Amino acid sequence: MAVPLLDVNAQNLPLEAELKATFERVLRSGQFIMGPDVAALEKEIAAMTGARHAIGVSSGTDAILLALMALDIKAGDEVLCPSYTFFATGGCIARTGATPVFVESCPACFNMDFEDAAAKLTNRTKAIMPVHLFGQSADMDPILEFAKERKLPVIEDAAQALGAEYHGRQIGTMGTFGTYSFFPSKNLGGFGDGGMLVSNDDALAEKARLLRTHGAKPKYYHKLVGANFRLDSLQAALLRVKLPHYVRYTANRRANANFYCEKLSLNPHVKISSACDCRTAKKSLGLSEAKIILPVAHPGNSHIWNQFTLRVPGQRDAFRTALTHKGIGTEIYYPVPLHQQECFSALPARRLPVAEQLAQEAISIPVYPELTATQREEVVSAVNDFLQN
Repeated sequence: MAVPLLDVNAQNLPLEAELKATFERVLRSGQFIMGPDVAALEKEIAAMTGARHAIGVSSGTDAILLALMALDIKAGDEVLCPSYTFFATGGCIARTGATPVFVESCPACFNMDFEDAAAKLTNRTKAIMPVHLFGQSADMDPILEFAKERKLPVIEDAAQALGAEYHGRQIGTMGTFGTYSFFPSKNLGGFGDGGMLVSNDDALAEKARLLRTHGAKPKYYHKLVGANFRLDSLQAALLRVKLPHYVRYTANRRANANFYCEKLSLNPHVKISSACDCRTAKKSLGLSEAKIILPVAHPGNSHIWNQFTLRVPGQRDAFRTALTHKGIGTEIYYPVPLHQQECFSALPARRLPVAEQLAQEAISIPVYPELTATQREEVVSAVNDFLQN
């Protein structure tokens, strides 16, 4: 049985009648830019996360860029961010003219190595941007304490982790800004691009709203040089149809992840990191006796499993080929860390061995909410078959 990496139709088509009715309502309204659906979605995301302000934007990437612009990050500044992440994290920093300073990752949870970030602080550092990768929070307490001591704003890149928690706190709401994405592959996936910026700072939120619409207030009177970061009314309306189902989507993803961990850990060639935090995880980077290393949810984190990412030391390509042969979808997030990307080659050379190792070993398998029991068994069977060879 074929098992795709993601099946958006399995989630969207059961809502087809409601989605079509919503489309028709927006069509007949004639109001396609901003409007009541955007305001309503902002209110609903603010209530869900506990943020004081939620600002609908055109994409998760633009949410990051808007946060940086609201903080006046500019040429000559530096921003600390992980190297092992999606390009938008570092790319948005560069687009402001600032320099991304790439930081190591935790080999167990894949998130920012705080100790490495602290070691790279300079007098040009103007912000720190942890990423909550694959649906799990970064280790925020030391990051927040570090930022507070040095009066640095924190931008949480939570594109993959809407609804995840860190010791009972919603990720995205602990820093100065939090950014979310509604790209179709995300846990709350839209029907194109879309994103959300959240903040508890009244003044910064107002500035971000101004920048979202070319810095104009009122219309045609421009206080700042902003951009067009508006969220389409139709995207907001369709997302509102899916939002009430989000708790169920998350519960299903967690059930699928738990199933994989339970079944795959029975194989003697599979290991799971016993590390309870990012610092102890570094000591178990190798786990050289393992053919496959399972992802871990650190205690205190409520992981929402946007991806279920394995490490396959030395055999990732063969593993992917074997699963592809059996019709199992996989994806490599991410094959080249940011510090090794061609577009950043002019930056000072950095050696980030953990990020580089993760880029060589990591591979994600299907974990989307609509997986059937038979499909989950098929994935586990394919992995075990590979390990027998």
